[in-house]
Amino acid sequence: MADSASQLSSSARRVQQALDTQGVRLQVQELPQSTRTAADAAAAVNCMVGQIAKSLVLVTESSGQPILAIVSGSNRLDEAMLGERIGEVVRMASADEVREKTGFAIGGVPPVGHLQVLRTFIDQDLMGYENIWAAAGTPRAVFQLVPEELVRITGGEIVSLA
Repeated sequence: MADSASQLSSSARRVQQALDTQGVRLQVQELPQSTRTAADAAAAVNCMVGQIAKSLVLVTESSGQPILAIVSGSNRLDEAMLGERIGEVVRMASADEVREKTGFAIGGVPPVGHLQVLRTFIDQDLMGYENIWAAAGTPRAVFQLVPEELVRITGGEIVSLA
């Protein structure tokens, strides 16, 4: 794994290192085509859009806490529902806030390897798939995993997000 990891860009390599630290045998891949959107990623890895685990960063309005919502690619995040669950209004983070909180740019935010620990919520619809794909630090990097592994490596809470 070390040989292939050395071929990755620095952001993708950071995700691979975070996965390795978690003790999971998952392999980050950098693809020639874009995986920036769920549709792009699904086309690139030949899966259903719903199998793409979109990592969306939000911020609570009053306390400014970052939140990570990992949503099925076929779903649209219901921010109001998530805010009710948290007990505070949430909004999508700006591009600058995303980079500041995670160390990654929008379009490549992974579920792990962030600059700080983010409270994480996982779309229950992802649990219905045998395998899912997540971004790995760049708009061309992904890794495949089973939904239960996503829960384990993120410590995320499974909820309805759509």
